[in-house]
Amino acid sequence: MTRGARLAANVSLTDFNFIRTLVYEHSAIALDDSKEYLVEARLSPIARREGLSSVSELIRRLRNGDTQLRHDVVAAVATNETTFFRDMRPFDALREVIIPQVLTANGGRSLSLWSAAASSGQEAYSLAMVVRDHFPHVPNVTILGTDFAADVLTRARAGRYSQLEVNRGLPARLLVKHFVCDGREWQLSDDIRRMVTFRQLNLARPLAGMPAIDIVFLRNVLIYFDVATRAQVLRRVASVLRPGGYLFLGGSETTYGIDDSFELMQPSPKTVCYRLHQVKVGRS
Repeated sequence: MTRGARLAANVSLTDFNFIRTLVYEHSAIALDDSKEYLVEARLSPIARREGLSSVSELIRRLRNGDTQLRHDVVAAVATNETTFFRDMRPFDALREVIIPQVLTANGGRSLSLWSAAASSGQEAYSLAMVVRDHFPHVPNVTILGTDFAADVLTRARAGRYSQLEVNRGLPARLLVKHFVCDGREWQLSDDIRRMVTFRQLNLARPLAGMPAIDIVFLRNVLIYFDVATRAQVLRRVASVLRPGGYLFLGGSETTYGIDDSFELMQPSPKTVCYRLHQVKVGRS
């Protein structure tokens, strides 16, 4: 079967390459050939919303320069899946080892965490629940969630999730403790919502206005970038991490061979993270 024959019926090779270029220019996310199906799946709802008969018709409108539509399409294709307490083990290591080490180093004065690809907020709120339930006496806590897509950040700030979303990764005891059932959705408590600040930020661009951070969750993000962009992103992350700060990546991601500012750590069995070297070198 040829590559063209594998394309979804409504997406030609030319259209796929147009979308691939558009997404890369706006988000630095590199779509490989295996993502042909993703373009069809993510863009079909937008085509229906716009009253169009096909994804091809949608792409014709994009080529004519519809700015808002371009934003919607890039956000739809590039937004990644997120769940509460994804894989759990990094959160266990955070609670048992990493946060205690940070607090020991700074005398328990403060704690700053960053969910760098927050999407609809589940990861950032998972971090907030860990801090609220296990480190309630830290006087100065900052939790930041960022994403390049404004629409998912609007959802994140609302803190409302479907039954399916809370079923994915959220322990029942935390659902009962921190959420209230509201019709067919679950509303996160104001106490947890107030702990997180969400802002729009593109990791492929300079990190203007970022505060100093102790712990970064950048999990399952680098895999969507090419090597050059990974190096740029890691350099920017290192520039805002405090010396000795911690970076959590996805299980298939690494800083090895890309940025030597970090050293590999294993805070608990089957869990790895990276630590910025204590002596921080000037970064651009």
